[in-house]
Amino acid sequence: MNRVVTPPILDNKRASSKSLFTPSALLREARRQKGLADVPAPSVCIFDPDGDLARRLRQMGRSKPFAAWPCYHTDLDTFELGGRRVGIVGRVVGASFAVLVAEELFASGCGLLVSLTSAGQITPCGAPPYFVVIDRALRDEGASYHYAPPSEFADADPGLVKVAAAALANTRPRCVVGASWTTDAPFRETAEAIDAARGKGILAVEMEAAALYTFARAAGVRILCLAHVTNTMGLAGDDFEKGEADGTRDALAVLEATIAALGMP
Repeated sequence: MNRVVTPPILDNKRASSKSLFTPSALLREARRQKGLADVPAPSVCIFDPDGDLARRLRQMGRSKPFAAWPCYHTDLDTFELGGRRVGIVGRVVGASFAVLVAEELFASGCGLLVSLTSAGQITPCGAPPYFVVIDRALRDEGASYHYAPPSEFADADPGLVKVAAAALANTRPRCVVGASWTTDAPFRETAEAIDAARGKGILAVEMEAAALYTFARAAGVRILCLAHVTNTMGLAGDDFEKGEADGTRDALAVLEATIAALGMP
C-alpha cells in the first residue's frame, strides 16, 4: 500500500495563525529610516511584472514617482488613466515578490490591485498577442501555501471576473476568460507539465496569479489578474511580441476598461 508523504515545505503551515511580522511594521520602520510622511498609496494600483508599461509611461512623461512610497524593493509611480489617478509598480516578478509588495500596498491604503503580466500560451485561443482575464490559477508555486491550505487552484473573486469580462467582451484587443498555471520555475515548463496543464483546460502560464488570489481571499482584498499572452515559450520565431510600443497602447486600453468597470474602492 502506497503511503502519501506530505512534502516538508507544508510543515508548520497554519493559515489561521497570525504573522508576527507584518507589513505595517515594515512600512513604519521604512518611513522612519527614510524620513517619509505616512501618505496613503493610490486607491487603485497596477502591477506590471515585465516593467515595459511602467518604463514607457516614464519615457512619455506620463507618470511621476510617488515620493512617499516606503517599500525597500520597488518604485511606485502614478499616472492618469481614464480620469483616475492610479499607481503602477514595475518588475514585480514571481509569486513571493508579488505578494510581498501587494501586502505593502494594501497596508498603505490601496483598495484595488490589477496585475497585468505577460504569459505563455498553453491552450491556444488564437495567435498571440491577446489577453486573458484569469478566473483561477493552478497553484504550482510556494507563496500561496503560506496563506491557505493545499488545493489545486486558487480562485479569483467571481464578481470581479464577471464585471471585467463584461467590460472587455467587445473591446479590441481581444480578451478571453480562463485559467492560468502559476509556476515558480519558468525554465522547467516540461512537455509533461504543459500537457497536464492543457488537459486541465489552462490557457496560459505565468508567475503571480495563484499567490495573489490566495492572498486576496485570505486578506479580504480586491485583486484581479490579467495575462497578456505574448508567446509560445520560444518554440516559434518572432515570439514574445506584445505589439506596438511593447504593447503599451493595448495594455492601457485593457487596464482602463477594467478599472473603470470595477470602480473606485
